[in-house]
Order: sequence, then structure tokens, then C-alpha cells
Amino acid sequence: MAKIGVISDTHLPRGTRKIPAAVFALFADADLILHAGDFVRAEVLYELGAIAPIRGVMGNCDGPDLARQLPLTESIEVEGVLIGMLHDSGDRDRRRKRMALAFPGHRVVVFGHSHMPVVDDDGELLLLNPGSACDPRRAKVPTVAVLEITAGRPTARLVEL
Repeated sequence: MAKIGVISDTHLPRGTRKIPAAVFALFADADLILHAGDFVRAEVLYELGAIAPIRGVMGNCDGPDLARQLPLTESIEVEGVLIGMLHDSGDRDRRRKRMALAFPGHRVVVFGHSHMPVVDDDGELLLLNPGSACDPRRAKVPTVAVLEITAGRPTARLVEL
């Protein structure tokens, strides 16, 4: 089994905001952390990377220091499951079809940008937006997600912080 911590849209630093301690506790035993963009500063990448190996993608608010380190899209295989990642999946209308075309053969697509958490699995493609741990906006409640892969089967759950 693999446990993957999923986070997005941290938008740090901003004022006194920081990554909540609950994130570090929840991800402490993670095999991998995925960040779907809008770190804003590279320090967030390093701070999360101290917990577990981290993979991330560029968000629209990420600066040049991150642009040199992160791709726009990512494809990762974990325990035989292909996971695609990008920051902005576009609007909800036809999202599933767009993501299936953008990441053919993938079982999971992780995205961010909207700050609105999504776990939507039709059995063929799991769409996962962890929301935002630090800047929930319209979602009102800060969230992250945990993606677990057991015997080649992914399951995801949102965690309110």
C-alpha cells in the first residue's frame, strides 16, 4: 500500500499564514506528497519535502524560482497506478473528458487552482482536487487529501483541517 499526501494552493508566505501543523502530522507517514501548484515560494516545496519525497507542478501564482524546478504537468506511476497532475483543469463542464484526453491511460488526475475540493471517481478516472490547506476561499474550510493505493486500486478522501 502507498499513502500519498495531496495538497494544493498553499499561497505562502502571506502574512502570518503557514502550513497547518495538522498537515505535517497527517503526512508524517506518507510515501509521497503531491502539490498541485500555487506554492508561491520555493520554501513551501522544501518544507513539505522534509516530510516525504515531493512532486509538484507549476501554478499560475508561482514565481521564477519555482519555474526553474517544476513542470506544468506531471505523470507519476505509483504501485502500477498512473497519476497525472496539473494546476488548472478548467471549469467543471466536461472536466472528466478533458482530463482523460490530457492524461490518456491514467487512473488518477490531481489538480488545484479553484481551491474547491473534489473527489470524483467513476471507476475509470479519479479526479482529485485537495482544495487549499492555507487559503480555502469559497470552500470556507481548509482541506488536503489522502490518496491511498492498495493492490493497484486508488482511493481518496478529503481531510478538513
